[in-house]
Amino acid sequence: MILVVQIPDELVEHYLAKSGFQCPDVRLVRLVAVATQKFVADVATDALQQCKARPAPVVKDKRDKQQKEKRLILTMEDLSKALSEYGVNVKHQEYFADSPSTGMDPASREE
Repeated sequence: MILVVQIPDELVEHYLAKSGFQCPDVRLVRLVAVATQKFVADVATDALQQCKARPAPVVKDKRDKQQKEKRLILTMEDLSKALSEYGVNVKHQEYFADSPSTGMDPASREE
């Protein structure tokens, strides 16, 4: 399946202008849009391959197993690995909680 999405000229012009580049030739703007689209598609494909290469979680119930086989969940780790192949390092913040007991079982809280 091939998904074709065109990046609008206005969006490309906005980010080019934001970086200090201006060109009156719309062909150049569209060339940048095509290159950007190719880059995003390559990264998405590589991230999907990373996701498929990850070991599947252990499932005990047959119904759960059938549901798990149908769905792939793309994680930030998959995307980070794919982007690192292109020289883009992604650093995302770890999960922070308001208090140490946030997310814990109410019975195990010591308040």
